[in-house]
Amino acid sequence: MSFGYQVLGFGTSASAGDTFQEATGGTVTTDGNFKVHKFTSSGTFAVVSLRSDGNTNNWTYLSVAGGGGGGYNDGGGGGAGGYLSGTNTAFAVGNYTITVGAGGSPQSGNLDRTGNGTNSSISGSGVNYVSIGGGQGTGESGGDANNGGSGGGARANAGAYGGNGRAGTSGQGNAGAGDSTGTVQNRGGGGGGAGASAATRIGGVGLANSITGTSTFYAGGGGGADRTTGGVGGNGGGGKGGGAQAGSANSFAGTANTGGGGGGACGQGPPSGENNQGKAGGSGVVIIRYQFKA
Repeated sequence: MSFGYQVLGFGTSASAGDTFQEATGGTVTTDGNFKVHKFTSSGTFAVVSLRSDGNTNNWTYLSVAGGGGGGYNDGGGGGAGGYLSGTNTAFAVGNYTITVGAGGSPQSGNLDRTGNGTNSSISGSGVNYVSIGGGQGTGESGGDANNGGSGGGARANAGAYGGNGRAGTSGQGNAGAGDSTGTVQNRGGGGGGAGASAATRIGGVGLANSITGTSTFYAGGGGGADRTTGGVGGNGGGGKGGGAQAGSANSFAGTANTGGGGGGACGQGPPSGENNQGKAGGSGVVIIRYQFKA
């Protein structure tokens, strides 16, 4: 797992008339001698030319999947979307399909298990990078949370009312929190983040990446619910969990295009509009960076 983009090993001995790799697709910005293609929705990364100076046609990528939805009724936070970054050395002319995963829906009731985030990916010309959607959090009588890129959190409560947090995908994320023994009851475990596992109420932190030229956190876990103030989401777009104190009852969705997990719902307290339901995970993002001039 990378904590930032790699500095690419391009030579600077290009002579007049030499060309560099060029591509289209997404929202394109420049950072010095590099171009950055950011995809906030699915599309095509089309490579139209390669380097002519004999140096390797490298590109750096970041793929973050959609975050999981938050749990129902004193629920756990959603797990962050899976986080993948690295360098590809097979930059070839042709089209690459970019898929940006959607955030998972919040758990709608005790038996709902459909709220994982969806995968993000880069595929084509021998490349297939897939980041796994974040795991849904679960709440009262929902049992254990879902596995995912990072695992969802579950309600901490004894017996049938509680559950355990679930695992993340190796190399992409970490585990959510939960406690079916009920040592700390009526609280949701946080969802796991790309940078760390979650704790009771607190979403796992994401990872910072500077692929755009600016250090930005991605893939933070959603916060779990509590009957006081609710747990904070992990840095990287994780949504806050619901709480029962006035002004803090509503849970929050994961931030769009970060892969943050959704916050879990509180089961009581004002306002009554909380309706025992958590919030959706944030959508994912795909970013590609390469050198385009000496």
